[in-house]
Amino acid sequence: MKQWEALTARPARLGIGLMSGTSADGVDAALVRLEGCGTSTRVRQLAFAFLPFEAEVRARILQVASGDFGGAAELCRLNFRLGALLADACEAVCRQAGISPDRIDFVGSHGQTVWHIPEPEEYLGDTQRSTLQIGEASVIAERMGCPVVSDFRVRDMAAGGLGAPLVPYTEYLLYRSETETVALQNIGGIGNITMLPAGCRLEDVYAFDTGPGNMVMDALAFRITGGTQTYDDGGRLAAAGRVDPALLAWMLRDDYLQRRPPKTTGRERYGAAYVDRLCAEAAGRGVSLADTLATATRFTAECVRRAVEDWCPDRPTHLIVGGGGSRNPVLMEHLRQALPGCRVVTNEDLGLDSDSKEAVAFAILANEALFGVCNNAPGATGARHPVVMGKITW
Repeated sequence: MKQWEALTARPARLGIGLMSGTSADGVDAALVRLEGCGTSTRVRQLAFAFLPFEAEVRARILQVASGDFGGAAELCRLNFRLGALLADACEAVCRQAGISPDRIDFVGSHGQTVWHIPEPEEYLGDTQRSTLQIGEASVIAERMGCPVVSDFRVRDMAAGGLGAPLVPYTEYLLYRSETETVALQNIGGIGNITMLPAGCRLEDVYAFDTGPGNMVMDALAFRITGGTQTYDDGGRLAAAGRVDPALLAWMLRDDYLQRRPPKTTGRERYGAAYVDRLCAEAAGRGVSLADTLATATRFTAECVRRAVEDWCPDRPTHLIVGGGGSRNPVLMEHLRQALPGCRVVTNEDLGLDSDSKEAVAFAILANEALFGVCNNAPGATGARHPVVMGKITW
């Protein structure tokens, strides 16, 4: 295909990475300049934009992602609506960079996860894993006039993997060190950790979801404020409460924490039903909503501690925290208390950008797919072998 040959022959390419996570608060869009592929990859961020979802759109995403709302017609409509919003985000980051959209060489879009089944289940006479991300790539391709790489997770799952986490491959390319063991903890809706042992090869990299990140805290902040806040801005609500040790002990009995990696989780486990159970348990113990939020904030940090202590034989020299959780000073202090032997820093402390990290990752993953380079990390996902993830819409 001449278009593909021309694209891959260029010494450098302009790409956009798009990410909408389990918090479903909007689309992160990063515009980057990429050279090479594989371990020769060089990337420079040119611009970043965040396109928040309107309240009605976010509410509909969360309804669909609850698993008991809508059906085929709803998914059909939402798939195309999100495709248009993802294209809007592409145009927004181009404006931010002062670059015409017709100069963009490709887009890498994670899409919006609406359901994820990482563990094998019996279904219609077969045993399978499955996942579904929506946000129609063809709508983005039509608007932007360039190839779009999307639907990354399914190829890893077809190879026996969990389809998550996907970012460890790009973290290996960008953060590995010959002399230090580096841990990267993303705290979005879900928390996930990547371990890069000193001097590691790709096959030495391992990663897994630590448990809830901001998801439970966000839901509690929404309840406390009567819907006026969708997250605990600056950790101020948690700071007004206190950690209840007995409730924390109840939360730490969660069997997900005891499950051996590779493992992944999401809204299907820590969504509205989990928050309802937590609030009922707290009420039965006489724990206020403010104290429940304070306890849930500590729980997120304790999930990271348990992950490091129980499942990471390579103890990290330092932990680099990204995602929205890195902007919660109460949570960051809990992390430092939970990991006293580890230097806990943010991407910003290193001169990097927490907000754009995952969007940049999907631009890199798309670049690898276009070059036909395997871009999963089997040590993180549990796949039987490396695969090229991503469907290409020309």
